[in-house]
Amino acid sequence: MTPQGQRMKVLGAGIFSLLLALGVARFAYTPLLPVMQAQAGLGLAEGGWLAALNYAGYLSGALIASLISDLVLKDRLYRIGMVLAVLSTLLMGLTSDFTLWAVSRFVAGLSSAASMLLGTGLILNWLIRHNQRGELGIHFSGVGLGIVGCSLVVALLGQWLDWREQWFALTALACLLLVPALAWLPRPDRSPLTTSGQPMRDNPPSRLFLRLFMAAYFCAGVGYVVSATFIVAIVDRLPGLAGQGSWSFLAIGLAAAPACIVWDLVARRTGELNALILAAALQVVGILLPLSGGMAGAIAGALLFGGTFVGMVSLVLSMAGRYYPTRPAKMMGKMTLSYGAAQIVGPAVTGWLAVSLGSYAGGLYFAAALMVVGTLLLLALKGVERRDRPAEAPAVVC
Repeated sequence: MTPQGQRMKVLGAGIFSLLLALGVARFAYTPLLPVMQAQAGLGLAEGGWLAALNYAGYLSGALIASLISDLVLKDRLYRIGMVLAVLSTLLMGLTSDFTLWAVSRFVAGLSSAASMLLGTGLILNWLIRHNQRGELGIHFSGVGLGIVGCSLVVALLGQWLDWREQWFALTALACLLLVPALAWLPRPDRSPLTTSGQPMRDNPPSRLFLRLFMAAYFCAGVGYVVSATFIVAIVDRLPGLAGQGSWSFLAIGLAAAPACIVWDLVARRTGELNALILAAALQVVGILLPLSGGMAGAIAGALLFGGTFVGMVSLVLSMAGRYYPTRPAKMMGKMTLSYGAAQIVGPAVTGWLAVSLGSYAGGLYFAAALMVVGTLLLLALKGVERRDRPAEAPAVVC
């Protein structure tokens, strides 16, 4: 197989893992949330807590990823996580007990971390080791494709199947996705050299840079989770838009699928930090647009949100690979601890606001405000980066 063919196969493993762990095990919950509220008796606050527990699992997985450096162990945990993604999806249909649903969402969060952090880190390590560009746009297209896929599947199956049967159908799909997610990812190489014999050296940022970066990423986590989790329910409750929320979720996926590739190109021209600032500012607008009323505002907001949130994740994790080419998942885990903590707070606060105010609008305003703070922190990072630059060693070029 040619080097380019090998590269596409490895990236394909990452795409299928994201389709499985995020598209099915994680994101299918969003379009199914209104269905479960109508058919399974799931309440507003309970729906928020299930989402929060999913992110608690994700945060736990991020903590594990931040603590381990051994590539072989990461590979083993990644593969276990992919199997857990299938089992957690099955459990959602096997029971109507809230406690077991909570267990399922927590385990699904663990599997999401296995794909997003361990799988991405293994893929990034492979790319750098084989002298390929350390960009993850193609890999992260799996997030958008997962959103589109689960939206279409739920919309189609909802015509014939109830909430429980839809989870069983999604489990069958998960079993199919599991095969390439495991088979196409090569076992890791522990060598400190690239295939051309060049040493792989880490080039960590300063402590101040990392702290501000983690704070900004926390804000991005809140901005992401509120819209990603509740957008269907939010649009469904807007005047005249009952039953139309699934279209906005589909729009998010359609925008997200090519977004990472686009943001890779933007970053090449402007630099990764400038690209992050632009994406964050645009995401604020995307979060608020559904509140302008009407389907046009909902779709425009969904497209803008989908085109930015996954691009921000891709840029941040690519930066982690630039700073730590030998162990990218370690910094990815630290960043995601911040992002994951936000994803616990966000749904819980949004669920509380929904009960208090009778709608999800307060959650959107809360998310947008945090995104404004995050954008300001990213602007502050530019000054820190200029201060630190003379002391930095040259970064590894991939």
